[in-house]
Amino acid sequence: MSSQRKANEWPACPVETTLMLIGDKWKVLILRDLLDGTKRFGVSQKVLTAQLRDMENSGLVSRKVYAEVPPRVEYSLTDRGRSLQPILDAMRNWGTEYKESLNET
Repeated sequence: MSSQRKANEWPACPVETTLMLIGDKWKVLILRDLLDGTKRFGVSQKVLTAQLRDMENSGLVSRKVYAEVPPRVEYSLTDRGRSLQPILDAMRNWGTEYKESLNET
């Protein structure tokens, strides 16, 4: 995680900082899936790998590589990544309420 930014390198606005960390569609979905526990993802998928590596560099995800053939890699949330659960829960609740409100009109 030596490539982590220092606090003064982030935007002054905390909302913008959060969006920079998890604002990508794939990152939010990956985090959602990792809330259930450690996962193995196919490392051949370029976009997935890039997103996971970026979140690893941000300290949200940890990566464990097993010295096996074929290689096995597992990803899990760090404590910092797990702290996003209330935000993801709020996003899920808002999305559910929004879709329900569309059915009421």
